[in-house]
Amino acid sequence: MTTTTRATVSAYHQARLSGDIPAAARTLADTFHFQSPLMASGSHHDHLSGLEAFLGIVTGVDLVSELYGETEATLVYDVHTSLPTIGTQRTAEHFHLSDGRIDSIRLIFDATPWHAVMQAIGPS
Repeated sequence: MTTTTRATVSAYHQARLSGDIPAAARTLADTFHFQSPLMASGSHHDHLSGLEAFLGIVTGVDLVSELYGETEATLVYDVHTSLPTIGTQRTAEHFHLSDGRIDSIRLIFDATPWHAVMQAIGPS
């Protein structure tokens, strides 16, 4: 089962970073929840809808650590952005899987520098 968890999470991570929304969506369960310090969503459509805009500011991602269990995984990585106020953001992402698909993701990072960015963007 750990092999399935690793393959599913790796496929999601690679698809998301390449902007392949259909491939990322295929790794997510029909019942899906996402939570981060800045937002939450209850569907994979809502979760992936802002991906293109996010990737527009990402200049690179360096994977720091990967941990896999039977039904969960955690990735720790540095997200490099083109925004001087953000720079590089250390991020942890926890995945939970059910029946071989990701049913929840919790993103953990310091949201403090993002508040000014989100305020400048305005309501979306």
